[in-house]
Amino acid sequence: MKAIVKARINPVTAPIIENGSILIKGKKIIALGSNITVPTSAEIISARGKTIIPGLIDAHTHLGIDEEGLGWEGEDYNEISEPITPQLRAIDGINPADMGLASARKHGITTVMVAPGSANVLGGEAAAIKTKGMVVDQMIVKSPVGIKAAFGENPKNVYGKLDKSPITRMGIAALLREALIEAEDYRNQKAAKLKAGETIYRELKNESLLKILNKEIPLKAHAHRADDIMTAIRIAREFNLDLTIEHCTEGHLIADQIAAAGFAATVGPSLTGKSKVELKQQDFKTAAALVAAGVKIALVSDHPVTPVKNILFCAMLAVKAGLSKQEALKAVTINPAEILGIENRVGSLAVGKDADLLIFNGDPLTFASNLESVMIDGELITF
Repeated sequence: MKAIVKARINPVTAPIIENGSILIKGKKIIALGSNITVPTSAEIISARGKTIIPGLIDAHTHLGIDEEGLGWEGEDYNEISEPITPQLRAIDGINPADMGLASARKHGITTVMVAPGSANVLGGEAAAIKTKGMVVDQMIVKSPVGIKAAFGENPKNVYGKLDKSPITRMGIAALLREALIEAEDYRNQKAAKLKAGETIYRELKNESLLKILNKEIPLKAHAHRADDIMTAIRIAREFNLDLTIEHCTEGHLIADQIAAAGFAATVGPSLTGKSKVELKQQDFKTAAALVAAGVKIALVSDHPVTPVKNILFCAMLAVKAGLSKQEALKAVTINPAEILGIENRVGSLAVGKDADLLIFNGDPLTFASNLESVMIDGELITF
């Protein structure tokens, strides 16, 4: 048992606790507050003058499937053999030895979503994993957490060069609709055969798509441009899908429409050059505009587009662009946890949750503060 004592604790979803303690047993938080009893047998970790927050969560990365420093050998995130591949699973491509995961741990990112890339209209199933471990099956927090879709430049560019469909935005939307209609028909036929006692032969693509049609998980739509965002929303409404807008670069232009639709957004990468036309409106003000309109957001790196280690820096720059400090902190902790459907385990400091936490020597959203300790699943990480 471990006890972190005499700290300033920001649980994120509850008031700040001054001179507080956190009691940890195994991988879980079993008590926290300013008046908890610390067993004499507990290992004491003094955090006097320090600030504790939950471990950071990056809700959109390609860690482990688009590895740093390996070139083509580390590129396992885009299966460009065909544009509709919902049956792919990120967990089958993740290399836990990716140096990016080590960097994430070192900089306080304790949980990440790993998603297939955006070459395909439907790219496959994304997973939420811890950044500690050498066996992906033991790192999984939840899999799948969504199915990746992509609108706009990326599918057009990839398949246009191959002289294959889709080569237009109309083509992207049509292929997505066709896949969803086929999955709906498959669902109806499957139900009829079950009722009739007939043999059912499973189809992996359609079985994957049933997860979004049945609202078990959301469609995660890569969309930068405002019109692409609205196309994603339009199709989600047509098929009654849960949806998250991934990147949402021009979200500030249509913030009220996104809010009215009731969908969450992951915002980023924001700390990059404007490498393609879709990024011409890229700005840190997007996060503040979406929050002001009532949209739940998470700030994301899109690693390796922006290195995952910079996610807290992105939160600081979002504050400079108008986001409040508490909203910025929520955007890298509890909000991404809720967007990924893993808030029962991570994203805030509370009894029963995983003991994933960070200890700073000051305000975590101040440049002068340093991250001194990282804990994942109750284990202090050494670097």
